[in-house]
Amino acid sequence: MSVMPFSITTPDVVLPFGDQCHITLFKPAEPLSRLSLPLFTSKVPAGFASPANDYIEKNLDLNEFMIQNPAATFFARAQGYSMINAGILPGDILVINRALEPLSDSIVVCVLNDEFTVKRLVNDNGQWQLHAENPEFPPIELTEDSEMQVWGVVTHAIHSFKG
Repeated sequence: MSVMPFSITTPDVVLPFGDQCHITLFKPAEPLSRLSLPLFTSKVPAGFASPANDYIEKNLDLNEFMIQNPAATFFARAQGYSMINAGILPGDILVINRALEPLSDSIVVCVLNDEFTVKRLVNDNGQWQLHAENPEFPPIELTEDSEMQVWGVVTHAIHSFKG
């Protein structure tokens, strides 16, 4: 693995937001409450309907499923269209784990030139880049002169279908 020309440790102080990027950070409530809901064994087909199966596999607690490290987990609301092909749409809530090490192909929230952004971190033949998941946005090459710090790794995106 090549040396990363940027910091993967983050400052204790959150840098100010620029005019182009607005992000709202949320911290999960402490302590996390448990809410177990039924998880059905049968898959839900997105094509033709199948016979119903009333068997419940187990109960699913979304806190347990989505938050592995509560002390290092934050939420942020996504804005913009640069990550639409990764399934991240404007208004989605991102689950960010600051304890995970960012690896090539991770989707990360980072501070780039004093502004928050969410992009895919890519190592392309030893050259680290930030890639949008929308062809309208070019990759951003990271060099030793880049002012970039990874703030955390995105582990989930919560998308609402309500109007």
